[in-house]
Amino acid sequence: MEKIIKNKKELKALDLIYRYDKESKIKYWFIGIIGFLVIVLFLPWTQNIATKGSITTLHQEHRPQEIHSPIPGKIVKWYVKEGDYVKAGDTILKLTEIKSDYLDPNLVSRTQQQVDAKKGTVDFYKSKIKTTEKQIVAIENAGKLKIEQLKNKLGQLNNKLLAEKAEFEAINNESNIAKDQFERQEKMFEQGLVSQTQLQQRIVSYQNILAKKTMIENKIAQTKQEILNIRIEQNSVDQEYTEKVNKAEGDKLQSLGAISTGEGEIAKLENQVTNYTIRNGMYYILAPQDGQIVQAKKTGIGEILKDGERIVGIVPTRVDYAVEMYVRPVDLPLVHKGQKVRFTFDGFPAIVFSGWPNNSYGTFGGKIIAYENTISPNGLFRVLVEEDSTDRKWPKQLKLGSGSQGIILLHDVPIWYELWRNINAFPPDYYEMETSSKNDKEKKK
Repeated sequence: MEKIIKNKKELKALDLIYRYDKESKIKYWFIGIIGFLVIVLFLPWTQNIATKGSITTLHQEHRPQEIHSPIPGKIVKWYVKEGDYVKAGDTILKLTEIKSDYLDPNLVSRTQQQVDAKKGTVDFYKSKIKTTEKQIVAIENAGKLKIEQLKNKLGQLNNKLLAEKAEFEAINNESNIAKDQFERQEKMFEQGLVSQTQLQQRIVSYQNILAKKTMIENKIAQTKQEILNIRIEQNSVDQEYTEKVNKAEGDKLQSLGAISTGEGEIAKLENQVTNYTIRNGMYYILAPQDGQIVQAKKTGIGEILKDGERIVGIVPTRVDYAVEMYVRPVDLPLVHKGQKVRFTFDGFPAIVFSGWPNNSYGTFGGKIIAYENTISPNGLFRVLVEEDSTDRKWPKQLKLGSGSQGIILLHDVPIWYELWRNINAFPPDYYEMETSSKNDKEKKK
């Protein structure tokens, strides 16, 4: 009896363990799981390009920069220390001159005195030019007056010559008549019609006329000689006054040359005055913008700086952050301006579903504003991303140089297609953004 009861208990336990009397539901679970997986395969998946990046700035002037010494000098005073915040135009340190050419504290004023002295010299030459011009006018007037006088004298001599020529003609006529009378008187004397006394009187009269004729000829020759002398003197006067005018013109040109030289020296000295004045302002090194002083290379009083040598670094206070990422050359055709990017920043917790960016937690949005068409030394192409103003604001605690993980969002495809693409090692689908195509159409219009 006890054995029968024991067998019944064993059969009951067997039924409870193996449940032969109940129908199995494994196939229903299998069908449900397969159906769920099939449905999942047709869910949308956002293709993306995962890449690493670092925090940078949108504008170059917001990036950390170095402050260099514009001139060689010696440090005499520091006005800030590392870690201090400064405003644009605040004094960082003071330098003193070390070059012997600029050691004179009155260098600017003394150079200005040289400029004033040279300007006085130029004014003197300008006054001299005015005097020379007046002298030239006076010489020309005197020459004209002298020439007029000689012309008047020449006219008088010409009139005198005409009168003497007329007198010579008259004497010549008298000489011809006297000669004819003498010849007739001589014939009559030979014939005995006149006395010797009458013949002698006729000879004396004829000789007097000839003497008078000779005297008039001499006067004419003398007058002609005077006319020739006047003309020679006229040429001499013309040449003399021309030489005087030329000499005065030469003095004028010499003065003009001196003025040009002086003006050139004035310009050079004024340039030196300006350079010295600007150099004096360079003794105080000023902050170029608001920021924090970091990494001072020179740390003492009396240290010597070379021109262009780094002094300190400054990190700007105002920063418009951006992210620089690097993509592979094969992914570059998929990158467009204005394309959406999701980020996770180092130090900020996040849960990321790369294919479902809208379901991720702790990510931040951005959009591509530029990408370089030249490859970087690391063999990748640089992409610059700015904050998306329509998305969640980036943390204020971001620091330049910190890392980030970027996901460049591409086309939406089914999950099965994305699995098939990855299994076959195909790249993401190439497509053009609607915004870019619209911009192209607008440009064509």
